[in-house]
Amino acid sequence: MKKILYTFLSFALLLASCDLYEEPKDEAGKEAIFSSEAGLKTYVYSFYNMLPSGSSLNQIEVDLVDFGAINNINTFISENAYNEEISGGWSWSNLRNINYFIENCNSEKLDAATLNNYIGVARFFRAWFYYDKVTTFGDVPWIDKPLDVEDEELYAPRDSRELVMEKVYEDLQFACNNITTTSDATGSMVTKWVAYAFASRVCLFEGTFRKYHELSLSTSADTWLQRAATMAENVMNDSGKKLYTGAGTAKSYRTLFTNDDPETSEILMAVVSSSDLGVLHNANWKWTSPTYGNRFSMTRPFINTYLQLDGTPYTSKAGWESEDFYTECQNRDYRLAQTIRTPGYTRDGQAAAPDFSGYSFTGYQPIKLCLDGKGYDDAALNTNALPLFRYAEVLLNYAEAKAELGTLTDADWAKTIGALRARAGITGGISTKPTTVDNYFQSFYFPEINDPVILEVRRERGVELCLEGFRFNDLRRWKSGDLLLKSWYGMYVPEVNVPIDLDHSGSYDVIFYTSDEGLEAAKVLTGDWDAAKATCATVYVEQGEGSSKQLQLIEPVDGAEGYYLTWDKPNDYKRVWGEKQYLYPIPATVMVKNPNIAQNPGWENGASNDGN
Repeated sequence: MKKILYTFLSFALLLASCDLYEEPKDEAGKEAIFSSEAGLKTYVYSFYNMLPSGSSLNQIEVDLVDFGAINNINTFISENAYNEEISGGWSWSNLRNINYFIENCNSEKLDAATLNNYIGVARFFRAWFYYDKVTTFGDVPWIDKPLDVEDEELYAPRDSRELVMEKVYEDLQFACNNITTTSDATGSMVTKWVAYAFASRVCLFEGTFRKYHELSLSTSADTWLQRAATMAENVMNDSGKKLYTGAGTAKSYRTLFTNDDPETSEILMAVVSSSDLGVLHNANWKWTSPTYGNRFSMTRPFINTYLQLDGTPYTSKAGWESEDFYTECQNRDYRLAQTIRTPGYTRDGQAAAPDFSGYSFTGYQPIKLCLDGKGYDDAALNTNALPLFRYAEVLLNYAEAKAELGTLTDADWAKTIGALRARAGITGGISTKPTTVDNYFQSFYFPEINDPVILEVRRERGVELCLEGFRFNDLRRWKSGDLLLKSWYGMYVPEVNVPIDLDHSGSYDVIFYTSDEGLEAAKVLTGDWDAAKATCATVYVEQGEGSSKQLQLIEPVDGAEGYYLTWDKPNDYKRVWGEKQYLYPIPATVMVKNPNIAQNPGWENGASNDGN
């Protein structure tokens, strides 16, 4: 792993990559690069720079998801805050680098299998490039050669989504059929199975996007969904990958995100780090600091979606609406305690309840991507590898594609959703498909979906893949972007102006107080305030819908005693979502350079994200 990282860091790209509108430059040593396998391998390493870093990967999801509260609304959903003038992402230098390689990877000194292996890797990354462009902008120009300054394609209009995505699928088919590497001990390289896994991801996105956005294109949504199932099935049948269970139900899931070396029995590819080489990331810093990150805290409605260990919905339990933090965390899907701080969680051997002293807004503080030692908290010091592709996603892709096609069998359910739930300690409903709809889950998240199988697959995808960077694309392909407008509700608070031991560890963790007098009374109740204040946060809250304070208490909807925390409710109206936001606006400078490029609908003439 260290050798590969060193190669990535030390490789000086021999091509001078350029933007679509820049003049290409000649490069030295072309023959040396393309006439040997070592040269091809070195060149291909440059493509890996397109992948997210550990620091970007651990934050890729937290701004635009429906299940988290943050201290600043992302501009894309903040009213009149985003338009073509500030839009970005229309960069093509990586594409030219890839196309140059493909065009020149034809040396007669190397056999066809060797050449096609490296072309396969290049075409994987071209598919990666175009998948990002299509999910961001929709129609884009298809370019499969390195352009010179006189090429007419520099000023071509956008090609259709149909054409571009068929080309992407062709690239992925070639990659799957020609990449010869089938195993990688480092878990950090593109292999044949990574290509199949990515193909299943792309095909699922495209199939469901076409279905729920009712796109009338030549290739049907069902065709793409069948492709997704087929690509996933190749991994399931032939890769040798499996769900990691070596650390037991209480630890296996989170272990996948905290090990320095990827657990390659399940992880197909990860972003790796190295303290020796100074390649580190900042997960702990951003997920524990009150000032460095955006203080992402998960919301109670999403926490409600974690099943009970017997496989029944938590919201089918009598009195769930007014259960305190300790009680609601009992007998739940073991992934809950491996995703957020729950009772029993410790850091450096000490009980660590949700940190209301400066981080958590809602009480549901994530730990999934963090390390438990406090020594990682104050800078970019994380060494844990973060998965890009893992077998669990492949199972979910397969299950969803077949559920959408209406062909998911009980056997399919058992080896996909059932297997994932069994790893999480769930005992009920793992061998047969569900036959009844969970009314809470349906009404809150997907009221237009009546199929219990599709609903449960979506529940499982949300729980299993949360914080891994999938949710925003999932909401867009399901045409469920309006979930980004939901109010940010937190944990149930049974009483105010009293000290609370959230995790029943024997020490007080927080006092929610409504007045100075209430706080002073609560301090008296701690028995020894000077000792308690080391662990007990004091949090001022206001009550009622009319409050202007960001952190409030709202009475439970069923009229029970107590309150729900809610964050930033006075500013809910500032978040907007409209049809046009399923695509980003093309940056204004693009149309200046190429008048043949037309703006996406709704974003024309500098229009902002006004919710229309």
